[in-house]
Amino acid sequence: MPDNNQNPLTFVTSTVGNAAGGVTKAAGGIVGAAGRGVGDTVTGVTGNTGKPLGDALTSLGNGVEGGTKSVGDGIEDAGQGKKDFLSKTPPMYER
Repeated sequence: MPDNNQNPLTFVTSTVGNAAGGVTKAAGGIVGAAGRGVGDTVTGVTGNTGKPLGDALTSLGNGVEGGTKSVGDGIEDAGQGKKDFLSKTPPMYER
């Protein structure tokens, strides 16, 4: 519940932002773990022959997990009204 000095809209926005950010990060963690598991399985079953594919699947899982964590953190920061939440996001492409 909001304290007496907090705007009720800020409380709701923060709560929704924290919930959405948490769900996003949890989903990313699940996808990341699944990607690593499939990659490890492919590598284990096929040995050196399938290692490049297994490593690629593992890296893909790690990338999805890292990306969704970043998005989830940004959603939480935005919900809390942090003005610099965009400054933490690295640029997609270097120029």
